[in-house]
Amino acid sequence: MNLATTIPTNAIERAVFECMNPTEALFNATSNPLHRAILLNFWRHVHLEGAGLYDDITAADMMVDHPVYRVTWGANPAVIEGKEGVKGFYNSVGQAVLWHSDDRLAVNDWGICDEITFHQLARGADLAAMGYDAPKADALYHVSSRQAFIWPYDDKARLAGEHLYEDPTSVRLEEVPSEAATTPAAIQAIHKAKLAELEARFGPRYWVYQG
Repeated sequence: MNLATTIPTNAIERAVFECMNPTEALFNATSNPLHRAILLNFWRHVHLEGAGLYDDITAADMMVDHPVYRVTWGANPAVIEGKEGVKGFYNSVGQAVLWHSDDRLAVNDWGICDEITFHQLARGADLAAMGYDAPKADALYHVSSRQAFIWPYDDKARLAGEHLYEDPTSVRLEEVPSEAATTPAAIQAIHKAKLAELEARFGPRYWVYQG
């Protein structure tokens, strides 16, 4: 991979580049082996998702056989079950650029809880389909909101689902000029570089719990 493609060139790319810093800080402060394995799974999952590698997310060493997602975004809450459903959910996001910030992150035997500001960079038509009030179908928008993420894990440190709850009172939407935007390809390159960093740091199959 060309390293030049992974260097952040604007504020959005820099935010994506730094989005897992709170996870790294909690991992470094955690000694419980199961909790560390859960955090590594979570860390890798976010970068796999950002890189578009959905088959790797749903592999047997990352996810339980029958995951259940509960997603409350916009006007269309949904329950998604099974790995094919999960992959369909990820593919439905399309060409949106996603990242998060302002974590309040905790880990326990049952999994992870994180209160975050969730960000999307997407076309108005895509946001309107999700129930957001985007005035121009062809315009590019940054939509953000506070959300609670509860991710249950099993005793092998594998993801059992995602419970995502948005605070509707916190939704903010602003049009983004083209010079301040980025592309899905640029974001995928950042996430792929971060995946390579994780493997170089922790070794092959570092996400598999050995307990």
